[in-house]
Amino acid sequence: MAGIMMKLGGYVFSLDTAAYQQFARTTAYRWQALERVHQLAALQFTGPGEDSITLNGTILPTFRGGLGQLDAMRAQAAKGEPLMMVDGRGYVHGRWVILGVNETQKTFEKGGAPLQVDFSIRLRKYDEGLK
Repeated sequence: MAGIMMKLGGYVFSLDTAAYQQFARTTAYRWQALERVHQLAALQFTGPGEDSITLNGTILPTFRGGLGQLDAMRAQAAKGEPLMMVDGRGYVHGRWVILGVNETQKTFEKGGAPLQVDFSIRLRKYDEGLK
């Protein structure tokens, strides 16, 4: 399959399937505030917080990949298990869970089949537990 961008579990994001145009990652860090009299609160680092990714992209079902691509994403999510994420450069991102899959269908042909499907998939890093 040409142009593999990323693999999440058994689903492949590629130029031939669902190509994402935006990869947004948010990483939080937890700091607990300890109130003090007549001073700013003292901050204590309590560890990493939520790590999440949102992928936004477009599927052109009549061009490549067909209409079943979002069903394949939803099937991965429905397994209810963490999925290994590896990008097209070979970097292993670890295990992630799918929080949601959204779609917007646009520009329809006869019979109601969309010519364009915009999607977003929300992911959250799975904690592997204590090291």
